[in-house]
Amino acid sequence: MIRFYFKIFSILCLIYISACSSIPQSTSNSCKIFDERYLWYKHSKKVEKKWGTPIYIQLAIIKMESDFDWLAKPPRQKLFKVIPFKRPSSSFGYSQAIKGTWEQYKNETGNKFATRARFKDSVDFIGWYTNKSKTILNISLDDAFKQYLAYHEGWGNYKNYKKNMKVIGLAKKVEKQSQIYKKQLFDCKNSLNKKKYIIF
Repeated sequence: MIRFYFKIFSILCLIYISACSSIPQSTSNSCKIFDERYLWYKHSKKVEKKWGTPIYIQLAIIKMESDFDWLAKPPRQKLFKVIPFKRPSSSFGYSQAIKGTWEQYKNETGNKFATRARFKDSVDFIGWYTNKSKTILNISLDDAFKQYLAYHEGWGNYKNYKKNMKVIGLAKKVEKQSQIYKKQLFDCKNSLNKKKYIIF
């Protein structure tokens, strides 16, 4: 009987985790994202206050990197265009942070139990990373275009971004999406701030 109840409990936990981690229905609309995942708004707002990175830029980076898929990984390379091979990097989760940079983030922030598959930790990572880009490269936290270039290329390779038209194109998309998110949040921010019934 105990084993039966344990199985039921495990199934319920799995359903709960899956529901909390599933991809929002409309990832192009910040208001709808936060309507579905109100705790995400609380986490993003906390990051904005802590690191100075605007919520709309946090979301735009995640939109580009993983489209809010908590288990996102780079597609595997293929041998002879057919046989699945290794992945091109260790990128994973909402932020698509690689293992090395993620470990640096955990060491510098003391957030030892952070995981790339959790939204709360992913946006805090983005806040930490963009704040360091501001310090190292003197990039404004409001500059979605250059912040994404630094995020994608890394602090060491940032100076060479003008040679990579593909990355410039991605950064322009992030910049455009961030402005869309910004306008949407302007319309629903008051409503989001009035929600006091979520306990976490």
